[in-house]
Amino acid sequence: QVQLQESGPGLVKPSQTLSLTCTVSGGSITTNNYYWSWIRQPPGKGQEWIGYITYSGSTNYSPSLKSRTSISRDTSKNQFTLQLSSVTPEDTAVYYCARSPAWVATMYDYWGQGTQVTVSS
Repeated sequence: QVQLQESGPGLVKPSQTLSLTCTVSGGSITTNNYYWSWIRQPPGKGQEWIGYITYSGSTNYSPSLKSRTSISRDTSKNQFTLQLSSVTPEDTAVYYCARSPAWVATMYDYWGQGTQVTVSS
């Protein structure tokens, strides 16, 4: 059973960088043919895919967020990390990490419970 757990600060000031970590247990983030995504849901809105890092360490980002987003990983800790720079109150959301198979990258089979991030001064 794969488990994902998000962690990071719940409050970030405008213009700062949001940094969240997803710790994975029950499976390796280097296992072939799986992608590891960050997804968010702002209050009252639908889910928004932010980006992913693949089993080989390649990355892909949403075009609308690409200029501010970086996803990296620490294979020794079985973790992957989201950094979103220059945040504004519009980045307030529940942030989730999730896994999907490479052949259907939008079909997530495991999710973290989500973590609330509020951008406010």
